Amino acid sequence: MLIYFLRRLLYIVPVAIGVSIICFLLVHIAPGDPLTSIMAVDATQEEQAAMRAAYGLDKPLPAQYGIWIGKALTGDLGESIATGRPVAGEVFNAVRNSLLLAVAASLIAFPIGLLLGFLAGYFRDTAFDKMITAVAITGVSLPNYWLGIVLVIIFSVTLGWLPAMGAGPGGSGGSADWAWDWTHIRHLVLPAITLSVVPIGIVARTVRALVGDIFSMDFVQALYAKGLNHGAVLRHVIRNAAPTALSVMGIQLGYLLGGSILIETVFNWPGSGFLLSNAIFQRDLPLLQGTILVLALFFVFANLIVDVAQAAIDPRITRN
Repeated sequence: MLIYFLRRLLYIVPVAIGVSIICFLLVHIAPGDPLTSIMAVDATQEEQAAMRAAYGLDKPLPAQYGIWIGKALTGDLGESIATGRPVAGEVFNAVRNSLLLAVAASLIAFPIGLLLGFLAGYFRDTAFDKMITAVAITGVSLPNYWLGIVLVIIFSVTLGWLPAMGAGPGGSGGSADWAWDWTHIRHLVLPAITLSVVPIGIVARTVRALVGDIFSMDFVQALYAKGLNHGAVLRHVIRNAAPTALSVMGIQLGYLLGGSILIETVFNWPGSGFLLSNAIFQRDLPLLQGTILVLALFFVFANLIVDVAQAAIDPRITRN
């Protein structure tokens, strides 16, 4: 198990390097000048050249990448072109807010998705299965930003039960001022429910297919033939379905942390998606690069944790 973990950890190095290169290049090949928003319209050629030199944009791309990744390894992601603040601080605060929202959405989505998927697979090809499948397909198909707007209209505007936006009573302060009381949690309810709808459908459909296929396998009949009771057989089925289900949930957790730009915009939630949206519109290269890099690396490490968890559940994986 330790060797498997170290091998998987070693695989992260080239993946992380590849991710950093892609993040750097994709941002730089996008059209537009990142200094347009802060440079005076009547700036002279000398002033433009000085501004480019200040931000290191006068160097060749390989040199820019080397400087950027070297600083990133020390935790320095540069300064925002739009605000002048350190990118690392802004990204850290946004990711904390997104992590808070992602964990809340996961606590809703994963148990419900697993339960619905298992029941649908257990009662496969019945009316109950068709009903759950319809619910899952509806959840995946609904535009989540539209659902968020509908929930705001119902629970905030019409009923007045929950706040429509922000991450706390003081506005959009986020996790820095977060407290686990109803005053703060009520700001989390609507965005977490909205963000959880798609993962519920994806997890439910995946688990339904897994459980249905496993129940049709010969080894299940062999377990019954050996005299195992129904509960013992169910434990074997769950254990065989768990690695794939974990993999799907790990991927969904990565997507949840990345957040939905539209959902965070609808609820004015100060997360990574909201920050990424602002960086794109402001053409803020350092902020855009830093946000994408941190989110991509989180996704990579989330997959590492899922791989290790899969190996712990199913030791056969370590032999591959």
